Amino acid sequence: MVDINRGTDSSGTGRLVGDAAFDDLGRAQAITPIPGGVGLMTIACLLSNMLKAPQAREELRDGV
Repeated sequence: MVDINRGTDSSGTGRLVGDAAFDDLGRAQAITPIPGGVGLMTIACLLSNMLKAPQAREELRDGV
């Protein structure tokens, strides 16, 4: 699971940050904090999944 939010840094620049309310996560095998924000690979994977989602939804709807 990845938890991201749009935040601002100390200079007021907007960016994606990785954060989670660790106390509210419940049972988890591992938690790794992301210092400095979400990495490029995470962003690339999220965008890739976002582009694939409409096709997957259409295939499920059509029973392919």
